[in-house]
Order: sequence, then C-alpha cells, then structure tokens
Amino acid sequence: MKSKKALHFLMVCGCLLAALTPCSAQTQDVYEYNSEFTWGINKNSAGGLIGGFTFKKARKRKDNILETFGLEIMNVKNPQEARHSSGYTGNYFIFGKSNYLYSFRFQYGRDFILFTKAPQQGVEIKAVMAAGPSIGVIAPYYIERTVDNSFFTSVHEQYDPTNPNHAFNNILGTGNLFEGLGESSLTVGLNVKAALNFELGYLKSQVTGFEVGFLLDSYINEVTLVPTGKNKAVFPTVFFTLFYGNRK
Repeated sequence: MKSKKALHFLMVCGCLLAALTPCSAQTQDVYEYNSEFTWGINKNSAGGLIGGFTFKKARKRKDNILETFGLEIMNVKNPQEARHSSGYTGNYFIFGKSNYLYSFRFQYGRDFILFTKAPQQGVEIKAVMAAGPSIGVIAPYYIERTVDNSFFTSVHEQYDPTNPNHAFNNILGTGNLFEGLGESSLTVGLNVKAALNFELGYLKSQVTGFEVGFLLDSYINEVTLVPTGKNKAVFPTVFFTLFYGNRK
C-alpha cells in the first residue's frame, strides 16, 4: 500500500514538472536525437529493496515515436515472504520459502513522446508500451540448519516444509549466495508493460530520469515459491525505475 502511494506521488510530481515546462520546451530549439541506450535500477511491488535491473535500446521511427528493445532481470517474490532471524546466529532467512524466481523479460515496444524538452531544460515525457516473452529461472532456496540440534554442526539444504529437521528453531540462516543455482528449472511466459517515462537530464548526450507504471508477468505454470502458501502463475506489479544512459 505504501509503495503504491509513493508511486502515485512521484507520478503527480512528474506531471507537475511537465506542466511547468512544455511552453519553454516548445518555443526553443528542440533537441534532436535518433537513438538512445538506457539502463536502470528497479523497485517494484513483487521484489525486494532492489527488484532488479533494466536495459533498453530505442531508436526513432518518427519524430514522436521510438521503437524499443528491452531486457529486464528481476527477482520475483511471493507477497507472503517475510524475513526472520535465527535465535542461534542472528542471521536472517525467509521461513517457508522453497524457491527463488528470477525473471528474464524480453520486450519489444513503442515509446510515444508526449512532451519534448529544450536542450538544456525541461522534462521529456513518454508513454511507454512494451510486451514480449519471459523466461523464469526457478532456483532452489537453501537454508543452513543444525544437525542433531548441535550449534557447531550444520548442513545446507533446500527448504522442505515436510522435513521435520527444517523446523523454525533448527534454521541458522540462508545458504551461500547462488547455492543450488545449477539445480534450477525453467518456465516460460509473457509480459506486458505500460508506463510513463520522465527524462530530466540537462546534457544533450546523456539521459537521466525515472519511469513509473504497471507490468503483468504471466507463466504457463504455477510457480511454487512458498509451498505452504498461495502460489500463482501471474504476477501483476507496479514499479518505479531510475535510469541513466546516453543518446545520439
């Protein structure tokens, strides 16, 4: 709920900035460019502190339309996931989680320029639409647990709610980074995105700004992240992306 309010506030701020600048942007020489490449850091309602990373190549098809090719790499979470700390070590883990979902989203779309900006001031606003295939990498979530209730002996295993040794008090923390990645399975699906893009940069050759919008990521099968909870195949999210790049 807080993330939705924050996104709404940022969209309103962006629109207010745009409302103050279009006249000057229209009366001055418009900065012309043919292509741009941007990368960004994403925060979304189905991810953690950092949801993932985005990459986009765009080229102009018309004065106000850009053709885009994008890639998003995201860590998708179940909303029931919650971090806990071990009473033995103080290390954090997600109790009940059995798998990660890493989503690789390939996107083809159009950016429609709603407001252009002057070379050294103003805001360029685009309406963004994109869609494409998604590849989901389902990787096991490993925990470190005690052996025979001994604090000095432990093993790393994928969490299994049916295993009595994986009781809450036996867990010392998560496994090592990328542990079990080689045991991953794949699923496929589709993604669709609609957003508003606000470009605020002051340098002709650089792009800086943010993007807010909605994305739907859907897979052919239900993805089990928390076995004892409610799992799904469709992940609707609202997102906020800070981006940077260059154009020519």
